[in-house]
Amino acid sequence: MSIARKITLLFAILSAIIISLLSGFVWYFANDFAFEDFYKRLEARVNIAAEIRLANDKSDNMYAKVRNQYLERLPDEKEFIIEKGDINNVKLGVELPPSFYEKIKRLKVARYRKENHFYVGKYFTGNQQDRIIIVSANDPFGFRELQDLQKTLIAGFFLSIIMSFIVGWKFSNYMLNPLRNIIKSVKKIKAENLHLRLDVYGTDEMAQLSQTFNNMLNRLETAFETQNNFISNASHELRTPLTIISGEVELAMKSDADGQDRYLALAKIKDESDRLETILTSLLGLAQTGFNGKNHPWELVRIDELLWDIKRTVNQVHPESKIEFDFSNLPADEDQITIKANINLLKLAIANIVSNACKYSNNKPVLVTLESKLNVLSIAVKDQGIGIPPGDVQHIFEPFYRASNTSEFKGYGIGLPLSLNIIRLHRGSIAISSIENIATEIKVLLPVK
Repeated sequence: MSIARKITLLFAILSAIIISLLSGFVWYFANDFAFEDFYKRLEARVNIAAEIRLANDKSDNMYAKVRNQYLERLPDEKEFIIEKGDINNVKLGVELPPSFYEKIKRLKVARYRKENHFYVGKYFTGNQQDRIIIVSANDPFGFRELQDLQKTLIAGFFLSIIMSFIVGWKFSNYMLNPLRNIIKSVKKIKAENLHLRLDVYGTDEMAQLSQTFNNMLNRLETAFETQNNFISNASHELRTPLTIISGEVELAMKSDADGQDRYLALAKIKDESDRLETILTSLLGLAQTGFNGKNHPWELVRIDELLWDIKRTVNQVHPESKIEFDFSNLPADEDQITIKANINLLKLAIANIVSNACKYSNNKPVLVTLESKLNVLSIAVKDQGIGIPPGDVQHIFEPFYRASNTSEFKGYGIGLPLSLNIIRLHRGSIAISSIENIATEIKVLLPVK
């Protein structure tokens, strides 16, 4: 069942319940009021009869005169005066229940109704004799009004249910029309046209839903573009060493090649194999750091100690590198420089940044500054190297992308993207600022534990 039908059905059911309750209240109070009014009219006749007859039983002419002057005669109106001792022998044309007489004795007044015939009895004491006066009459007009009211309420109930179905259907269609438009727009979006976006109108929930879809499409488009670039660049980077290896193998297999040529070919094959292994290892690390980190071991790490360890590691790769530390702004509390991290991954990320700084600055001094403010650790790595051209800065974290001025330096364009993934895995961020041919500064921000 569609949402529109569910809303319509629910609207109709709620309307039926409300209308039923309202009709029930109207019927109950109308019925009660009609009977109460007629009973009071009968009680008035009982009281007048008692006043006249008990004051002077022989003044029938005066009673008739008062009756005719002040009270209209009700349909089938009858009056009965019963001596207290004759209750069991009186004949009223209908057999009244004993409880009616018992109620008169106990409460001095009683009412009784049988279909459309009403009875009111009252107990009076006068002229040294107790009497019961009963007045009965029919109320055809009240019953007719109640029957008409009943028909009106029933007809109004069914008419209201029909109207509630119609109104509920129109209302549900009106409210769900924006959702249908969203569904139509989303169905038009496929992998080949991810640039399309939903129209956003207003600030209601439908507008928020459209904006949420647009944000999701933005992320999907970025992911698709990144994946396509990654596959394209990875294919190119992997094809290059394989082509070289294949060519060198063919050269080494030539029978007329001397020992020196074969040695050089084999050396080239080894270099390219090492390069291929490095690329594959980096690709594997880049893929693994895209996970949520739950499968990686985490522990408390002091960043200052980790930086000293990174310095020793980089010096092994670049013996001529000059790495300097600035710990002058560190807090006295060591908890402010301790974070929960995967020490191997975090070491790899920061080591990549420091190693790049040493490599692209031709081993000029590299300054690493560590600060802790507002529960955020800041690791700034600043070199004095070739810098990054302004047009290349926005692409520097894309896999396999290399700046246009790095052709003289060996590299694969995987180190910074890998570092970015690892830092994000630790809920941190990376900022970069660079001036070409002057300096580059990369700042890593990590939350304290």
